[in-house]
Amino acid sequence: MFEVHNVLIAACLFLGAILYTSVGHAGSSAYIAIMTLFNVETTVIKPTALTLNIAVSAYASWRYIHNKFFDKKLFVTLSIGAIPAAFIGGHINLASEIYKPVVGVLLILSGLRFIFLAASRDRELTSVNYPLAIVMGVSIGFLSGITGTGGGIFLSPLIIWLGWNHVKQASGTVAAFIFVNSVAGLLGNYNSTSSLPDSLPLFLGAVIIGALIGTRLGISRFSSTGVKRALGVVLIIAGLKFALTF
Repeated sequence: MFEVHNVLIAACLFLGAILYTSVGHAGSSAYIAIMTLFNVETTVIKPTALTLNIAVSAYASWRYIHNKFFDKKLFVTLSIGAIPAAFIGGHINLASEIYKPVVGVLLILSGLRFIFLAASRDRELTSVNYPLAIVMGVSIGFLSGITGTGGGIFLSPLIIWLGWNHVKQASGTVAAFIFVNSVAGLLGNYNSTSSLPDSLPLFLGAVIIGALIGTRLGISRFSSTGVKRALGVVLIIAGLKFALTF
């Protein structure tokens, strides 16, 4: 039997997966925030978030690609440098006094993104700058490997802001990018998997069911501006807690 504490975490992970997959993300920043709020050990958070990310992004990317919301050429260009960079980043274990402030800032930025960009609309498309895309892939891949995130919180708004994809097209492209990044990051620090919790099957079940719901909502005309802004506030609170407890 799972402890009530873990069941509550799973319930929160479930909700996080619904909201994140509805916009093509796997939810790593939400998973990190949730585990932080429930005082999960730092050594457990990174590998657990990456493992959950892999499961969710695998399904989410398949769903978006199946519905033709995917830019193959952009995905390949971004991933060329991102995969090795994420592997190298995953191999790096930052000291707690560095890791916590860095991830805390990332959570805060993710929260602000949800608050201010929740109602973002498609912009007019422009040609992709492929050299810039490669640089972006390397930078985001490395950062995602170090922090245990998939990189979607950085890549998605950049793609839309630069006008390379519309929102739904970006969702599928980013979901696939998160998958390869998360796999590379976890392989780069394979030894960290020894810290995976016994409750991992419960957590995996929660986020996969959440992904089933979230991707369906995202592919349809789902709008949840108020909910996303509320999630942004939660991420900011978790980020402050993570950054200030070192």
